[in-house]
Amino acid sequence: MSVASPSLQRPVRRSVIEARPIRNPDVTSAGTMTKRGWWLVGLNFLVPGSAQVLAGSRKLGRFGLGATIFLWVLLVFGGVCALLAPSVAFNIASGAWVPAPLSLLRPLPLLLVQGLFIGYAVLWIVLTIDTLRLVRLVRAKPLSRIGIPALAIVLVAVSSGAAAYGAQVTGSTREALGDIFGSSAPVVPPSDGYYNILLLGADSGEGRDSMRFDSISVVSVNAETGATTITGIPRDLGHFPFAEGPMKTLYPDVHTGKSDPDCGWGSGINQLRTEVEVCRDGNALYPNAVDEGSEPGIEATKDAAEGLLGISIPYYVFIDMHGFAEMIDALGGVEITVQQRLPKGGGPEYGGQPAEDWAIGWIEAGPQRMDGDTAQWYARSRYTTDDFDRMRRQRELQEAMIAQFTPETVLTRFQSVAAASTNLMETDLPQGLLPTLADLALKAKEQEVKTIELTPEANSIDQEEPDVSYVQELVRDSLHPPTPEPTP
Repeated sequence: MSVASPSLQRPVRRSVIEARPIRNPDVTSAGTMTKRGWWLVGLNFLVPGSAQVLAGSRKLGRFGLGATIFLWVLLVFGGVCALLAPSVAFNIASGAWVPAPLSLLRPLPLLLVQGLFIGYAVLWIVLTIDTLRLVRLVRAKPLSRIGIPALAIVLVAVSSGAAAYGAQVTGSTREALGDIFGSSAPVVPPSDGYYNILLLGADSGEGRDSMRFDSISVVSVNAETGATTITGIPRDLGHFPFAEGPMKTLYPDVHTGKSDPDCGWGSGINQLRTEVEVCRDGNALYPNAVDEGSEPGIEATKDAAEGLLGISIPYYVFIDMHGFAEMIDALGGVEITVQQRLPKGGGPEYGGQPAEDWAIGWIEAGPQRMDGDTAQWYARSRYTTDDFDRMRRQRELQEAMIAQFTPETVLTRFQSVAAASTNLMETDLPQGLLPTLADLALKAKEQEVKTIELTPEANSIDQEEPDVSYVQELVRDSLHPPTPEPTP
């Protein structure tokens, strides 16, 4: 058998090397090694793991490529679900699909996603370090010995930083869901075609022990169309009936006040928290309230709103005015058309003095883009206005915030919105209901919000002796408008 001479073998070896310059480069050529180095760093950034498959450990490279493909599939799947089926995405992410007995496992999906992002960020750093080893900087041109690692550091900072940000966003979402919806009431089906939620607003800075609800509304969301109706209940409206429950036992007809210098209350609906939690044993009246994420005073207010409006209200959302301002700032402000020039600062105690003597600023009439502080003063101001006007302004702010909750705003300001949300609200809404409400919220944004104000000006409602039958007729006609008879 003849053996090829060394002179015949050398060209074959050179052709193999030239055919695979990434894995088997000509290390004696500074130009080849420099070009190869730039290519490896670029490939590591664009398709992590590809540099190792082409020039290093194929085992490490395949692992990196597999992780990259898996993360891309996860992101694409999440994006498609968010765009085409947001309720499905919310259901998966929130863990709402987990049965109630296993509710402690609901944070697990987001925890796993957060771990994947962190692991991928670490993997990208490892792959970048290994890529620099494969580059063999000592064989590259002098300037490239600085440029190649500098580019690699910048790119890995961008890439791993993006993965770390994804982990942070996922963690913020998980923590916000846990803080807001940690304990909740049982899921109940819609009542007469509507999800009804009691919306309460107050300033926790006044002291939780004596805090009364400044804003009381009921939000009714159509379970099919998402059409939303907000019924505003004046906080001083009195002598209302209760739905069946412990307060109905105490007040078979209507709620009345009690004149007692030690611990008394008025007949107004915002007096219920003082009566139930300060003057009575609220935990005896509503023993399950705390375990289901509520409070006795809130449950009594639910029963009052149910008795007054004639609808079932299983859930509540409490809005803290301090968190309210933070949320508006997180959203980048809200747009409001101010009807009357209002001062910032002060209150009823300054009623006998000109506003110029105590105002710390002014909210001018006309279109305004308000930050959180201005919006808070706009909602609170009682100067030259009454409680009914405050109700209107608070409703304007609620609707403006809903309008500002666009996907673009939430995505670009997600961290600040998530942080503000934990200080903004308390609720007993169950996590299992969140995907449905999220889907209905998207439908609601395409429709005008209807309002019912139970005030003398809007609907001739007597605040001391309300006509309950008339109130319930207003609500019923708004939620279930009669079908117009066909014209003959």
